[in-house]
Amino acid sequence: MPLWLLAGLALGVLSACAQADDPVIADWQFEGRADWSPRDSQAEWSLGGSLWIGGGWLDSHSSPPRDLWRSEDGRHWTRVQSEVPWPHSDLAMSAGFQNRLWVMGGWKDGRLPSHAASAAVWSSGDGVEWQRETAEAPWGARLAGGLAVHGGALLLAGGTENYYFGDGRSLKADVWSSLDGRKWRLCCAKAPWQARAYHQMLSFKGRLYLMGGGNYVPQYAAHNDVWSSADGVEWRLETASAPWAPRLWFGVAVYRGRLWVLGGWSKERDNFGDVWHSEDGRHWQLLRTPQCWKARHEHSVLVHEDRLWVLGGHARPLSNEVWSLHLPKDWKP
Repeated sequence: MPLWLLAGLALGVLSACAQADDPVIADWQFEGRADWSPRDSQAEWSLGGSLWIGGGWLDSHSSPPRDLWRSEDGRHWTRVQSEVPWPHSDLAMSAGFQNRLWVMGGWKDGRLPSHAASAAVWSSGDGVEWQRETAEAPWGARLAGGLAVHGGALLLAGGTENYYFGDGRSLKADVWSSLDGRKWRLCCAKAPWQARAYHQMLSFKGRLYLMGGGNYVPQYAAHNDVWSSADGVEWRLETASAPWAPRLWFGVAVYRGRLWVLGGWSKERDNFGDVWHSEDGRHWQLLRTPQCWKARHEHSVLVHEDRLWVLGGHARPLSNEVWSLHLPKDWKP
């Protein structure tokens, strides 16, 4: 997404590249530049033995792209569709669930007059044929919420109704669940964590973990708190301030039995290129590697073929780079 107040912030760009005296544990591998155009804020999936990306953001004054791509190895990409039927492809929420690609919510037209978000839910078994599960989910139009698969259900938490034109009051702190993507149940009308968007949520060791995020304009806020829940109803604060700096638009994954936080952005620090991991959401460690990707935000982070992947994102400029990291199975932090 576009950045404000970037002038003079270059010194704030953070990287997790190793220093000369750091032990070499593993190295990020540059897989190349993909065939899809540089972008950020795309939907992403690891499903059916493939990496997938779809939609995203190219600039603030045109509709977002609606192409869909897949790759088995991260190097060779096939365009599955030139125009998917879901037009709200910027900052949509995506997940792999019941062997299908799922995408919901999202933003359509940037700063154009028809800038409204969506409450539609779509799914596909192959990326070619898409089914609209519902046009108006009860959680209402939103983008940039947290979406995770947990306990055999889709869980959606937080988000915002409006990106450029909101006043902060459209931020959400609700939690919804669904067994089929069509019927949704309100788990929690107002969670104890502060209403937010641009955060992340994932399932780990039998609990949901929600972290970071905040708001972009006009009232900027960024968090580095971590919360967990067994069911999306009762929430527990794991830490009010993780050692990674408060941020929006970062990536997360579960890899090698740990939670991972990668990159992101804050108004004070600009883009981040750091990589953090934790076994419990409370205690975090910085991973340093000899070679690493340029600091960026709104990139895709996925686990595929026993590797951690970083795809695209806004690295000033937009990127279509693909990077992967393989840690030894006996790796110990």
